[in-house]
Formats: sequence, structure tokens, C-alpha cells
Amino acid sequence: VQLQASGGGLVQPGGSLRLSCAASGITLDDYAIGWFRQAPGKEHEGVACISRSEGTTYYADSVKGRFTISSDNAENTVFLQMNSLKPEDTAVYYCTTDLSVSCGSAMTFNYGSWGQGTLVTVSS
Repeated sequence: VQLQASGGGLVQPGGSLRLSCAASGITLDDYAIGWFRQAPGKEHEGVACISRSEGTTYYADSVKGRFTISSDNAENTVFLQMNSLKPEDTAVYYCTTDLSVSCGSAMTFNYGSWGQGTLVTVSS
């Protein structure tokens, strides 16, 4: 199972980016898929999650109303639309799954390793 995050870049405060999470080896809609981020010098932070199986989404308070998570079954891709970006959103963003159908599980799982993330830099 491999999940690959992409779409990061440099954006000014107030701008938008859309991150993509592509998968090989699994069908993303069958599992809860979470987005996490790690800012310099900080721990990984859960950002958002989607579970098509349970029909649920989750957002951290820090991104509610600004970020939207969605999935495209045909492309087997999960997206994170990020609007009204702030400098504190600067981080490496990762997508991952614990192969459960529950966002509650996916967002609290102790991930031993992280795949290749995508860097988002919000700066003027």
C-alpha cells in the first residue's frame, strides 16, 4: 500500500492550494484516509479525514471552514482543498491510512512511519 501526497507549493497568505493523495494497492473509498501535517520543530498534527464507508469527515479546529476534504473514486484520489491559507499552515502535509473505516481510528493511530509528504509554504 502506497499513498503519495502532492500539490504543495508556495502561496501567499489568503491564497489557496489543492493537495492530492493518490493510492496504489488499495481503493481509497474503502478506508478512512487522513491528512496530517508537520510544521518545523513540531509534532505531526491531524488535519482532516474522510471515510466514504462511514459517510463521515473530520476537521481539526484550526482548519474548519477553510479546508475541505473530498474523494474521487474514478481517480482513486483524495483531495484537500485549502483556502484562506495562513502562515501557520506552513508544514509538510502527508496522507495516510490505518486501513480502518473509522476516522476516529485513523486520526489517533500511532503511525510508525510516514510516506513522502508535500511541502506547503504560506508566506508573502
